[in-house]
Amino acid sequence: MKGRVTVERERRRAAAAPAALVALVCLGAVAAGCAGLPPKPKPVQLQTAAPLDGLDAPGGGGWPAKEWWKRYQDPTLDQLIELSVASSPTLATAHARFDSARQSVRIAGAASGARVDAVADVDRQRLSDNGLFPPQLLGFHWYDQSDLGLQASYTFDWWGKQRDAVQAAMDEAHASQADRTAAELVLASSVADTYFGWQADQSRLALAREREVVVQQEGAIAAARIRADLDPADDRNRSDLSLASAREQIAALEGSAKLRVVALAALVGCSPSALPPLSPKALPAVSGNLPDDVTIDLMARRADLTASRWRVEAAEKNRESARAEFFPDVTINALIGVQSIDLGTLIKYGSRVPQGSAAVHLPIFDAGRLKARYGATQAAIDSAVASYRDTLVEAARDVAVQASTRAEIAAQRTQRAIEVDSAVQLQDSAAARVRQGIVDSRTELAAGEALIEQRDALLQLDAAALAADIALQRALGGGYESPQTFANSHPASTSPTP
Repeated sequence: MKGRVTVERERRRAAAAPAALVALVCLGAVAAGCAGLPPKPKPVQLQTAAPLDGLDAPGGGGWPAKEWWKRYQDPTLDQLIELSVASSPTLATAHARFDSARQSVRIAGAASGARVDAVADVDRQRLSDNGLFPPQLLGFHWYDQSDLGLQASYTFDWWGKQRDAVQAAMDEAHASQADRTAAELVLASSVADTYFGWQADQSRLALAREREVVVQQEGAIAAARIRADLDPADDRNRSDLSLASAREQIAALEGSAKLRVVALAALVGCSPSALPPLSPKALPAVSGNLPDDVTIDLMARRADLTASRWRVEAAEKNRESARAEFFPDVTINALIGVQSIDLGTLIKYGSRVPQGSAAVHLPIFDAGRLKARYGATQAAIDSAVASYRDTLVEAARDVAVQASTRAEIAAQRTQRAIEVDSAVQLQDSAAARVRQGIVDSRTELAAGEALIEQRDALLQLDAAALAADIALQRALGGGYESPQTFANSHPASTSPTP
């Protein structure tokens, strides 16, 4: 009895030896595969404040509204921007990029799910006379093989590789969506700037024509005095020179206005004749200060900054997915089908060929492919972070430049308004002396021409102030506000690792 127990114990030990050997080999393979695993990286921490410290600009203002251009109260401008957003080729490109990114999310999501395929196959083959089974033995040379079934497979995402790939695609889609909003803002601001540039040209054109009339009147007086031998003939040349200068300015402003109409048509995406009717109007007054929280909240108010942050997060998710490739993949496969060499018996119960399998894939030696891919994802993170920092610095510079420009123009306008008032008083004084017969009308005309020049200079400052205000609305994000919370603004959650 004791001898029988000993023999049974030795038999079980011998049977368990292969299983232990297999387990030992698997553990060794896992250890070898994970030997080159990169260490768990720390989440990227991005700068959370715009470098605007020390900016000498008044605060207390608000952020732009979503439809910020309506603050100028111009229905024609509203219609132009609405048309441009609806039909501009520039935005069509941005929409296409967003749609492409959205489809990438669907592709990544589909790759992470289960897969079921229907399989149907009919083959006809001839047996070789010199094969393993001679036709003489089987009694036939040709035979048919029919297969019909459903094949399913599923890979377990234990290490988060597929999940991170899907998340990276979603982050890229969010970035493309923010890019589309940024493109809309650039387009709207370009339309507003071009439209008000046309309005400024029309106002300056009216002043230039007034100046032409004044110069013609001065020329007529000079011609009369020359005919009366009161002035030398050189005064006629001076009058012709002044008149040519006035008409040159008119031609330049007319050409500028025409070019702005062409630019508006290109921005809107139509022909110049299809634009809404444009009529000259006075330029709107601008006012407002920077928001008090511009240093901190600018991060969430600029669509280009939001897009850059999304790309940093997408690069991080791609790195996590690349790191997960160092771990083994476990896949299960199942087949439910029927097989027969006779098509008539294909769907009979005896033709069934169910099959199930499980596979473990563990990279051990891949010539450095996994490490190279992981290194590429790390380089992509570095590039995305550098791009984000560049975008942040550019955004801060844009805000600072436009705020400073607007403040400088406001100071210049105050002094220019004083000059205009002085020119008005000089013209009134000259007109009074003409009425009293103290001087001839040339004095009043000269004072009027000087007043026109001062009004033109003031108008140019108003146009520049309006352009700076439009640029500031764009620099402050144009009413955009990011609805998402970013992982790199706080410690990011980590995927489970073995």
